[in-house]
Amino acid sequence: MDITEPKERRTEPPAGRSGVEAPRDGRAKALPLVAISLGYFMVILDATIVTVALPTLGQELGGGVAGLQWVVDAYTVALAVLLLLGGWLSDRFGSRVVFRASLVGFSLASLACGLAPSLGALIAARAVQGIGAAVAVPSSLSLLRAAYPETRERARAFGVWGGIAGVAAASGPVLGGVLTDAISWRAVFMVNLPIGALALWLVTRHVTTTSRSEAVSGVDPVGQVTAVATLGGLALALIEAGRHGWRQPLALAGLAVFLVAGAIWLLTERRVAQPMLPLKLFRSHTFSGATAVGLLLNLGFYGQLFVMSLYLQHVRHQSAALAGVALLPEALAVMVASPLSGRITARVGPRIPMTTGMLVGALGFASLMLARAGTAYGLLAAPMIAAGFGTSFTMPAATAAAMGAAPEDRGGLASGVLNASRQVGSAVGIALLGALVASGRGFTAGMPLAMLVAAVAFGIGAVVSGIAVR
Repeated sequence: MDITEPKERRTEPPAGRSGVEAPRDGRAKALPLVAISLGYFMVILDATIVTVALPTLGQELGGGVAGLQWVVDAYTVALAVLLLLGGWLSDRFGSRVVFRASLVGFSLASLACGLAPSLGALIAARAVQGIGAAVAVPSSLSLLRAAYPETRERARAFGVWGGIAGVAAASGPVLGGVLTDAISWRAVFMVNLPIGALALWLVTRHVTTTSRSEAVSGVDPVGQVTAVATLGGLALALIEAGRHGWRQPLALAGLAVFLVAGAIWLLTERRVAQPMLPLKLFRSHTFSGATAVGLLLNLGFYGQLFVMSLYLQHVRHQSAALAGVALLPEALAVMVASPLSGRITARVGPRIPMTTGMLVGALGFASLMLARAGTAYGLLAAPMIAAGFGTSFTMPAATAAAMGAAPEDRGGLASGVLNASRQVGSAVGIALLGALVASGRGFTAGMPLAMLVAAVAFGIGAVVSGIAVR
C-alpha cells in the first residue's frame, strides 16, 4: 500500500458537551500548545530529574550502583523501544484519546515511584513510566500538527514545544537537587501529579479531536515484537558494554539480539501488507536526514549532560544541588534558542537553523575539551551556553522538517520514528561518553575525548542537515 496517498479518515466523536473547536486566535490558539507542551515537559523532565537524587535514594533503598543505574535505564529503555508502537497507537486510535490515556498512565506510574517500598518496585514503576512516555511523545506531535495546520504557525508551535522540552531536560538536575535536599527523593516523582492533572484538564477542554487513519488498521505483530527486540537489544548491549565492557555475556547477548531481530524486522517490514514501519517513509531525504540529525543531536547533548554532571560532582566536588545550578546556562540558552528557531524556521525553512545549530553546538563541545579540575567556571559557562543553544536551535527545525515530510495520515508514526532515533541517540551517547570518562586512564584524561565525540557527532549532523534537508 502506498502511504503517500492518504486514505479516507473518520473522526472521533467530540469529547465533552459539544466537542472542542480548532483554535483560531488569541488565547484559544495558545491553549492547545500549553496543554500539549505540559504533558511533554513532564515526560522529558523525568529523564533527568532523578539523576541527582540517586545517592540519597540508594541510601534508603540499597541495591548498589548497578541497581541505581537501572532506575534511570528502565525509563530510558522502555521509552526508546516502544516509541514506534506509540506512534502506531496514535495513528490507529486518534492522538487525543491516546495522549489523554498516556497522561493518566504516566501520572499513576509516578505515584507508584514515589511510594515504592523497594528498589525493585521502583525500577518496575519506572519502566511503566517509560511506557506512558513512549505513548505520549508521538501523540503530542500529532496533536500539534492537527492544532496548527498552517506551515508558519506550526513551525512556531514546534519551536515552543522543543524549547519546553529542552528546558525540562536541562532543568531536571536543578529541580531534582532542590526537591531532594528540601523534601525527599520521592518528591522528584510526586511533582508529576499536579503537572499531569493540569495537562489532562487542558487537553480535555482545549485540544481538538483528531482523526484515525484507516491505513493503519493492521497490527503487524511480528513487526511490533521485532522492533522492541531490536531496540531493546541495542540498549542492553550499550548499557552493559558501557558498564563492564564488550566481553561481558549480557553485552554480547544484547548485540546478538539486536543484529538478528533487526534483520528479521527489516525483512518483515518489506513484505507485510500493513507494516508497522513503512520503509517508504525514508524515501524522503528530508525525513531521513531529520531522523539522523535527531539521533546525533541526542548522542552529543545527553552524553555531554551526563559527563558534565559527573565532572561537576566528582572532579569539582560540588553538591548535587550546586551541580544542577552550574548547568543552568544550558537551560537558559534553551529558553532563548528554541522559540527563535521556530520563528526562523517559519521564515526560511528548516535547513539553515538545523545546520547553524549543529555547528554552534559542535563549537561548544569542542571548547569543553579544555575543561580541567581547576578551570574557572566562567570558561565553562560559555561553551555550555553554545551547547545548549545549538541543541535547542536545531531540534524544533528538525521536528518541523520530519513532520512536514511525513504523509498526513502517518504523523504519529513519523514522530515515533523521530523520537525513537533521539532516544537511541541518548542511550548511545550516555553509554559511549560515560565509558570514555570511566576508563582506566581516569576521568580528567577521558573527558576531552568524550567531548570530542560529541563535537564530531554535531559536525556530522551539520553536514547531513545541509545535504539532505530540503
